[in-house]
Amino acid sequence: MKTVFSPLHAGHSGQMELVAGAIVPGFEKPSRAEIIKARIENQKLGDILAPEVHDLTAAKRVHTADYIDFLPTVWPQWEAAGKTGSAIPFAWPTRGLRGDVRPGTLEAQLGYYSFDGGASFVKGTWDAIKSSYDVGLTAAQLVKSGERAAFALCRPPGHHAGAAFMGGYCFINNAAVAAQWFRDQGAKRVAVLDVDYHHGNGTQEIFYARADVQVINLHGDPMTEYPFFLGHADEHGAGEGEGFNLNYPMPFGTAWEKWNEALEDACQKLAAYAPDVVVVSLGVDTFEKDPISHFKLTSADYPKIGARIARLGLPSLFVMEGGYAVDEIGVNAVGVLTGFEGR
Repeated sequence: MKTVFSPLHAGHSGQMELVAGAIVPGFEKPSRAEIIKARIENQKLGDILAPEVHDLTAAKRVHTADYIDFLPTVWPQWEAAGKTGSAIPFAWPTRGLRGDVRPGTLEAQLGYYSFDGGASFVKGTWDAIKSSYDVGLTAAQLVKSGERAAFALCRPPGHHAGAAFMGGYCFINNAAVAAQWFRDQGAKRVAVLDVDYHHGNGTQEIFYARADVQVINLHGDPMTEYPFFLGHADEHGAGEGEGFNLNYPMPFGTAWEKWNEALEDACQKLAAYAPDVVVVSLGVDTFEKDPISHFKLTSADYPKIGARIARLGLPSLFVMEGGYAVDEIGVNAVGVLTGFEGR
C-alpha cells in the first residue's frame, strides 16, 4: 500500500489549546505523524510518496469559499498586529447571538469560524493545513488510478471541520474533500467510515442532507464525550440524506467485543449501500492507553479492523485522523493497514 506524506506538517508545532479552563500544549503534535511514518518504513508497507500540489478548488466543494480564504490569512494578520503565541479562538456566536454577520477583527473571526479552542495557529500552521489537504487528494488520486488502497498520512487531521468551521485540531476536512472529489470524478456513491473515538461532526454536517455520500461514525457517546453536540443515534440525515447518516455512540470503557459488534453492523449497512469507494477516517484514539479517550481497544485489535474493511472488497482510501498515545500510534495505525493487506 502506498502512503502519501509531507514533512510540512511539522510547521504546525508548539501550538497551544484551550481545554477545561487551561491553556495547554496541543495534544496533536508532530511526533504523531513521524512515529507512524517510521512504523510504515519498519513494516515495509510500501512506497512513501510526496504529495502533488493542488489548488483549493476541491476544498471549496465541501467548505465555504470565505472560510477557506480565511485560513491562510490568520497568522499574517496575527503577526502584523504584533501578537505572539498561538492564535486561539475565545468567543463564539452561540444561541441568541448573531451568527450571520462576519465580524471585522481577527479575534472575532477566529470565533466566527470555529466551534472550540482546539484549532489554533502558529507560524507554520497554514503550510501544514495545505500540505495535509494535498496529501489527501494525492492519495485519492492513487485510488482513482487503480490502487486497491492508499494511505493519506494527514496532519493536521480533518474530520471535526465543517463546511464553515474549524475545531478539534481540524481545519480542512480531508476525508470530506476526498469523498467529494471521488464524486466529482464519477463515483455514483461514496461511503465515509469514521472509526475515530471522537465523532466526525464536521463530516456529518457537510453531507447530512445528501444521499450520494453515506457517513458512518463509531464513537464515544456525545452525552459524555467531545464534541458533545453531534453524534447521537437518532441523527439519520435530513431531506434527501434521510437514512444515509449512521451513528454508533458507545459508552466509556467499551472494549473490542462491543466495538466490533458496531463495526460489523456498520460494515453490513455500508455494503448494502453499495458505494464505488470507501473513505476511512482512521483514528486510533480508541486505544486503551489514549490520554484523552476512554475506549479499551488493544494493539491486537487494529489489524482486525483492517481485515474487516478489506472484506468489503471496495477501493479504500485511509485518511489519518486522531490518536494521541504516541508511543503506540504507529503500531496501531499501521496495524489497520497491514490487517487490510492480510499480513
